[in-house]
Amino acid sequence: MSDGTLQVLDGTHLRGVDLSLGDDGPFTGAKILDIAHSRASSSLFGLSLPDSLKVSALTRLRTPDTDAFRSAYYSADKASEILRDYISAIADELKDNPLVVSILDGSTLRLLSEDEDDFAMLAENLFTDLDAEDKGKISKSEIRNALVQMGVEMGVPPFSEFPQLNDLLKKHGVDGEEKLGQAQFAQLLQSVLQDLEEELSKKNVVSIQNIRIINGSKLRRLLANEQELNTVVKKALQEKREAKDGLGSTEIIRSFLERNAKELGLPLAQADEAVVLLYDAVFAEITQEKDGAELDKEELAKLVKNILEKFADQLEVSPVYQDLA
Repeated sequence: MSDGTLQVLDGTHLRGVDLSLGDDGPFTGAKILDIAHSRASSSLFGLSLPDSLKVSALTRLRTPDTDAFRSAYYSADKASEILRDYISAIADELKDNPLVVSILDGSTLRLLSEDEDDFAMLAENLFTDLDAEDKGKISKSEIRNALVQMGVEMGVPPFSEFPQLNDLLKKHGVDGEEKLGQAQFAQLLQSVLQDLEEELSKKNVVSIQNIRIINGSKLRRLLANEQELNTVVKKALQEKREAKDGLGSTEIIRSFLERNAKELGLPLAQADEAVVLLYDAVFAEITQEKDGAELDKEELAKLVKNILEKFADQLEVSPVYQDLA
């Protein structure tokens, strides 16, 4: 897989996970979780599962006492059941909240090095940015900042996720204060990137992108849970009661949904024109006949459900990607 290509982890990669335990046990809950994390990671390109994902998946198991679960012992049959359910919980969590990752394997760096014109332009731009005082010379140690500026989009992993970068820079003696001109800087940068390419080809780096995907899955789960849906309706009904005179039901519901978008599984409308248009399209389909009418709880519930179903349909066909930065 080429660098720069985004891979969406939505749980489908976990369908073929090996669920065998390897021995007859007994197994502690902690051991079962370790096995599950290792198997899931192997199926997700070696990604180290984020703690937030583990916590959310464990919550789905409805384990009342996590510490007690981790220390308890389970038979092989029960451990196998827990392993299956936990992997399924991870998959369900990824379905509702997919992760977007880049897999850095050195290919982007190789293409960059092979194109002399592109590399020369990159080196010149980096040198100019780093030469803040316009002296025509920069410290050798600025190579580190150059790599940070290149970032994942150009195939360079974060130092925090690929500590071998520090060893690689040490090999090239970049910690000194020796001054480099533009040509010397370009030559050193090229050598560093060639070594980095080789290291990444041996051990790929999976980097999680700061992107949220809203695909309607979380909305579907809400719609299927009568208790959670009723809670949403109660909040919307309360807003209806407290609303200023003259506001219609759909206006009140839209305002409520926009303010609670993340919790409900809807995209954030703020500063995103495409999402605003999505909201406009969904609410344009809703009949305006009830705007001036007083809706009871049952009617409001039907209206809210209708609106959420339309959002789920739209997002399933055209998922929304939003930057979390």
